[in-house]
Amino acid sequence: MAIRIFVTGGTFDKEYDELTGELFFKDSHIPDILKTGRCTVPIEVRTLMMIDSLSMKPSDRKIILDNVKKSKDERIIITHGTDTMAETAKVLGKAMKKGQLKGKTVVLTGAMRPWRLGRSDCGFNLGSAIAWVQCRKQGVYIVMNGKIFDWDSARKNKQKGEFEKVK
Repeated sequence: MAIRIFVTGGTFDKEYDELTGELFFKDSHIPDILKTGRCTVPIEVRTLMMIDSLSMKPSDRKIILDNVKKSKDERIIITHGTDTMAETAKVLGKAMKKGQLKGKTVVLTGAMRPWRLGRSDCGFNLGSAIAWVQCRKQGVYIVMNGKIFDWDSARKNKQKGEFEKVK
């Protein structure tokens, strides 16, 4: 059974304009990241949106939730901006608690540095998410920096530039 990846944008997919110094979105880098990592796991990729998570609205989170609900896939990864990843995880986690995502394992992951800039954590975080989504039971998780968190126990520490467990 294939793993479904829903792309929402975030740092994973940002491009860098060398002339203006601005970051922008064009196409998802997920296929390149999977190819570079020599991934042999069957994966289906679908782009839902290409936005910075700071621009994400409740309606965008509803699109994500609706697509997870409708998906026939049991194992789902969502690439997401790190600034509001925990908020989206809460939306999905609450739906899971209500039984709306029964039988699904959902992993959210992101990156602190864009793939296109090199020395990115994209490959490591995506590879970790692929591994975790295959071996975790039903639930909603955040995978970042080599760690896995339950949906309601993670936050981004902006001073350290990493995710940590909520105390």
